[in-house]
Amino acid sequence: PERRSVLSVELHTHSALSHDGRDPVDLLLQQAAAVGLDALAVTDHDEIDASVEAAELAAEYGLVGIVGMEVTTAAGHVLAFGIDELVPSGLPFDETLDRIREAGGIAVVPHPFQKTRHGVAAHVSRDQLAKADAIEVYNSRLFTGRANRKAERFAAGRNLPMTAGSDAHIGEMVGQAVTEVGTDDRSVAGILGAIVDGR
Repeated sequence: PERRSVLSVELHTHSALSHDGRDPVDLLLQQAAAVGLDALAVTDHDEIDASVEAAELAAEYGLVGIVGMEVTTAAGHVLAFGIDELVPSGLPFDETLDRIREAGGIAVVPHPFQKTRHGVAAHVSRDQLAKADAIEVYNSRLFTGRANRKAERFAAGRNLPMTAGSDAHIGEMVGQAVTEVGTDDRSVAGILGAIVDGR
């Protein structure tokens, strides 16, 4: 197989625009650059403005900025990447995935088996969960790791792409968990396409 570059991508962070986030996007970008990341997605809860701002500023920090958000569906949380408009909250899980894709994005399910963190697995079938473009199998904020291992087993069993994320709610946590993405295309499309391809 051809050799590809490996990019370190942080796919799950929150800014002060999230109800539970603390820091402005410049601090998240500074931290991402300081720890040597290649790309950053700000994924605020049901908000997109800070993510758009971060994506616009990212190049100044030597980063690829990925616009994203953490959408609250009727079943729990879904990460949307590569969108340019707000995906409405409160919709059914399947409809949310459709809306994300209609907006040109990809849908990744974070911490699916963590009930206390609004994981969707308790409220959707395994077949529905498998319709996601990828599953977050490592979330640095899950204390015991049991829910992470369950997510990894599920993704492996269904041959689904796997991601990791810090789920950082403060700047210092950015980069605690990264997704290594194999691509020579250092762009949002290149990174998201590699994730969907399982690279």
